[in-house]
Amino acid sequence: MRKLRILVACEESQAVTKEFRKLGHIAYSCDILSCSGNHPEWHIKDDILNQLHKRWDIMIAFPPCTNLAVSGARWFQQKIVDGRQQKSINFFMALINAPIPRIAVENPIGIMSTKYRKPDQIIQPWQFGHGETKATCLWLKGLPKLQPTEIVKGREQKIWKMAPGPERAKLRSKTYLGIAKAIAKQYSEYIINHEL
Repeated sequence: MRKLRILVACEESQAVTKEFRKLGHIAYSCDILSCSGNHPEWHIKDDILNQLHKRWDIMIAFPPCTNLAVSGARWFQQKIVDGRQQKSINFFMALINAPIPRIAVENPIGIMSTKYRKPDQIIQPWQFGHGETKATCLWLKGLPKLQPTEIVKGREQKIWKMAPGPERAKLRSKTYLGIAKAIAKQYSEYIINHEL
């Protein structure tokens, strides 16, 4: 089996990176933050924009959603005036338009559905073994929609009920393990099968 070269953008947790590594691929997380996934040898601490022109087979990107998600709509006017929102839009577009043949960009429901286009897919944690609700959009280039792996009954909004604190934003942005496993398995199998 060919080992794919995978870039996981804006991922300090290394959740997706580790799942690709378990399958034998060459995956690296990249973030301006140090990694919390305990594998610094698989982490590129850098601005992701500096890494896009290297030879990658696939990029999974998790750009910050603070200035894009509808959950923060009450602050949009201020973010438009001071330029934060446009800067976030430009960053999102740099990722989706990267010179990498297969790309998935993840973000919550937000303004990119109108500023760019509607997402190819909206997934929920409860489709991948986690009894929670957190609508997550995927914009895809050269990749198929994810297929649910384990539909469960729970529909709690645990992530949104998290108490305020210094780690809240980081914890709310972590990828669910079931989704990370599905991304790694389904996308790598798709690429390898379509190269035969």
